[in-house]
This record gives sequence, structure tokens and C-alpha cells, in this order.
Amino acid sequence: MFEWDEAKRRANLAKHRLDFRDAVALFDGRPRLEGPAAFRDEARHVTVGVLGEVHVTLVWTWRLDRRRLISFRRVRREERQAYSQAFVGGPDSDG
Repeated sequence: MFEWDEAKRRANLAKHRLDFRDAVALFDGRPRLEGPAAFRDEARHVTVGVLGEVHVTLVWTWRLDRRRLISFRRVRREERQAYSQAFVGGPDSDG
């Protein structure tokens, strides 16, 4: 299950043109990288994957049994390289 703050979803959509509603697809079984996010006050996670033709990064945390989505944006260069090395076969490979 997933949850988010609706005002944060709208702000993220305006800033990054990516909707939290679409981010849930990252957990549908497709290839993705996951790891801890650097944050002091709570355990946060980073998930990197591909939606359509767009490489994206999602930051989230567990709240009880739900993933609470915090931020959703296009990947940074090093995230794209890590994803490509893990799943595609080269640091700058597009498929």
C-alpha cells in the first residue's frame, strides 16, 4: 500500500512534472535499484527505475505497513549510470 501528502504530490507534480500516482508502478515487479537515503531523522529509501522511457528516482519511507512517498524526480547522472550497469550492461547504455 502507498500513501502521500496530497499537497506534496501537487507540489512535486508542479516542480518535476511527475505524479506520485505513477510512482507506485515502480513496485510492480519491474527492475529497480533500491538503497538507503541519507537522512537523519527517519529511515528513508531510494528507488531508481524506469517508467516508460524516463529514468526516475523515488524517495520514500515506511509508515506502518505503507510506503509513504516523499519525492519523485528524474534520475541524476550517477543514479542512471548505476541503473544501467545493474540492468542494461554499460554505464551510459540506453538499452
